[in-house]
Amino acid sequence: MKLRNKEIGNFREPLFVAEIGCNYDGDIALAKELIRKAKDIGCDYAKFQSFDKDSLFIEAFYKQNPGDLPGETLEETLDRLTLKNDDLKELSSFCRDTAIGFASTPVSTTFVDSLMALDVDFLKIASFDLNNLPLLKYAAEQGRPIVLSVGLGTLQEIEEAVETIFSTGNRHLILMHCAAAYPPKDANINLNNIDLLRDYFHLPIGFSDHTLGFSVCLAAIAKGACVIEKHFTYDNTLETGDHFISANQEEMKIIVEQGKRIIAALGQYQRIISNDDIEFRKILRRSVVSVGEIKSGATITEEMIDCKRPGTGIQLHEIPYLLGRRVNREIGANELISWTDLD
Repeated sequence: MKLRNKEIGNFREPLFVAEIGCNYDGDIALAKELIRKAKDIGCDYAKFQSFDKDSLFIEAFYKQNPGDLPGETLEETLDRLTLKNDDLKELSSFCRDTAIGFASTPVSTTFVDSLMALDVDFLKIASFDLNNLPLLKYAAEQGRPIVLSVGLGTLQEIEEAVETIFSTGNRHLILMHCAAAYPPKDANINLNNIDLLRDYFHLPIGFSDHTLGFSVCLAAIAKGACVIEKHFTYDNTLETGDHFISANQEEMKIIVEQGKRIIAALGQYQRIISNDDIEFRKILRRSVVSVGEIKSGATITEEMIDCKRPGTGIQLHEIPYLLGRRVNREIGANELISWTDLD
């Protein structure tokens, strides 16, 4: 499976997804600015969320819970943050012109249709819809790769979701380990679940991050996560929405740049000595040297030799083959001994 010309796989360079989500604060111009910043940092995708107030909560919930801003109802908050089809089309086009991928999380089949009309590369399903099997089935039937967050779910629920997606014939699936709480306690992140999910499902496993800072994202990359999804904002000192758990531009840059470095440093499982290390052997390893002057015709004994740098002479493991040999020239004190010095 390839996305944005990247081969998706565990322990490969991950796909970096800047989750702008609702952090554009209802301002399309700000959304575009965040897209530009994500591109400049090196992210592969700028991602949003596709919902409206009718697709999320019952009426009683709206009446019982306040909105995001002072004096704002929850319904007004969602109205302000809803991306209409024309908005999605505009942002998708802007992403294309900016040379970054566009993605969004649909919360209903209606929004799946909206995103498919924009020819998105994949459909991302949120953790809260892990058990929404009708939505999973409909999304999978579109034939695009499914990126599925599995926060909040038991292993049995994840297995049922995977089976639902596979039943459509769509096997292009990435599971995203996720601790859904905002932000999770360190002890609840359980990055070792990346190994569990990889071993159990034999699928590419990514990480959708809700932690503060960038450290856990980098640790997930070291665990082999194939996708890193991190909330992205212009200001993570704001307390509204998802800003406070989001990476700012500097933090996201660290995730991308240092994440690539981590993958390069992981290297291979096989024991391989690099050409650089082979050259450093000559400097850092020791060779057999003379303790004092050795006369021509003398027989080499242990007392005559020592081991010092550089490592360009007789190697230490070869000492047994050196002892008892006759010297064919006068060797000075503290001098490398070579095989040509011996009969």
